[in-house]
Amino acid sequence: MASVFAHGQLRLYLLALLEDGPRHGYELITALSDRFGGTYRPSAGTVYPRLARLEEEGLVVRADEGRKTTYALTPAGRAELEDRRDDLADLEAGIAETVRDRAVQLRDDVRDAMRGLRADLASAAQQARAHAVPAPPAPAEEARTASHVNRMEADALVRRFADELRADLRRADAGPGVAPLTVDTVRTVLDQALRAVRGTLPR
Repeated sequence: MASVFAHGQLRLYLLALLEDGPRHGYELITALSDRFGGTYRPSAGTVYPRLARLEEEGLVVRADEGRKTTYALTPAGRAELEDRRDDLADLEAGIAETVRDRAVQLRDDVRDAMRGLRADLASAAQQARAHAVPAPPAPAEEARTASHVNRMEADALVRRFADELRADLRRADAGPGVAPLTVDTVRTVLDQALRAVRGTLPR
């Protein structure tokens, strides 16, 4: 995807984000990600050098609080922001259009990925059926025992998957956040997996 900010636009938007009060660099990164609906998240290597430049220009002031650093507008920074209200309005309109375009592209990417996943699942199920070796008839009790062991193993695999996914989601929720795209992907993948597994169960 192309860069979302033209020359000087990120600089202006950082000033706008600081208008309501001081923020940590991480908070600015998160605010930018939220504004783009999770479709864009600037790196620390993108944001912090621009904050340092704004500090050199006297537009923001940095305050160190233990291990954290906050940034706040100076009077000069507020004056520049006021002088560029029209530019900021144009920038907001451009961001809204970018978010719409990126959302469309991401939905298309997810649909393409899901089509590939459906094909992979169907192929795997077909191969499993083609290579399955019929088991010799077994007494009813042995068959029930084998079925129970297989069910317990499948249950353990499902629980492990759910536990690992929940842990990943909790970490994301405590950090950069969980995007709607993640929810859509989980829903689609699980629906496809459920249908594929059900296709292997006796009716």
